[in-house]
Amino acid sequence: METVTLDVINQNIKELRKEVAEIREHMVDMDCIMTEDDWESIREAERDLKEGKTKRLV
Repeated sequence: METVTLDVINQNIKELRKEVAEIREHMVDMDCIMTEDDWESIREAERDLKEGKTKRLV
């Protein structure tokens, strides 16, 4: 069994922090991704606005 010292724990923590940082770099915020269905909904809403079927809320 390996002797666990503060240096070993510290090294493990540093390695974990590096791994977490790398994972965060590659994460994607799914709320930022627009699907083709989302784009079609926006185009439909713009058409409705131009045709007077709806109005801007803001």
